[in-house]
Amino acid sequence: MPVADGKSIIIPCACCGKENFKPSLVCEGFSFVICASCGLVQRNPQPVKEEITSRYSDTYGNDYLSYEIINEEAFLKLQQLALKDAGFEKIEKKLFIDEINEKPAVLDIGCATGALLANLRDRQWRVTGVEISPCAEYARRERNLDVRDIPLEENKFPSSSFDVILASHLIEHLNNPRSFLTETHRILKNNGYCFITTPNINGFQAKFFGNKWRSAIFDHLYLFSVKTLSNLFSNTGFKIESIHTWGGLAAGTVSESIKKIADILAKRLGFGDVMIVKAKKK
Repeated sequence: MPVADGKSIIIPCACCGKENFKPSLVCEGFSFVICASCGLVQRNPQPVKEEITSRYSDTYGNDYLSYEIINEEAFLKLQQLALKDAGFEKIEKKLFIDEINEKPAVLDIGCATGALLANLRDRQWRVTGVEISPCAEYARRERNLDVRDIPLEENKFPSSSFDVILASHLIEHLNNPRSFLTETHRILKNNGYCFITTPNINGFQAKFFGNKWRSAIFDHLYLFSVKTLSNLFSNTGFKIESIHTWGGLAAGTVSESIKKIADILAKRLGFGDVMIVKAKKK
């Protein structure tokens, strides 16, 4: 594909591979397009891989570490609630019954400071993380976790290594989400599970705020809907078992009583701001 400039490149649709795009969200200094064939919203042109990874290793990366440390307790609670909604605890119980000879293995990709991994280790999981920001060194030093600081595909994990793979608010940052899910499928055990959390562009907040939506930011290369993310999973060998959404209105935009009602409706009716997909390796 032709290079748009030295730091960005024009690419085909990450889901269907076609190159027929229409304008979608025009933001300050960047924009998103929508695939006319399958509806996937993505940055195009988008920053090249080297530009993306460098943002997490320079001054921005250190700012990110501070941000994650300050918010890790709140983020952990959100992750745990999302996994509970998606049925993680039932899978956990079954794995600990079935895995007689060894503890089940989990990989958390984009694990930040390792708070969730440490929690799972306390619950007797064998834990591994992937994190390309300075958070990786923090997780190794402060929590004695096995966290790799290179992208997933470069780790070359053996096939069928993990019972469960987690990735929260990661897939929207990747240049090639299809390659990511293909590699995830390879390193999962047969009948293993993948849990992916990402913003939902078909949620109420995205529709209401448009290009001012809080997830329409420079660092997000893709904005998935339930449909487009489901298609990407199906195209990479997974079977979708459930999709849950949550988040009706952002805190501070309305009164707490109205927000509570909106959040309940968003979860029940499926128009929440964030979604979690539970998929099984076929």
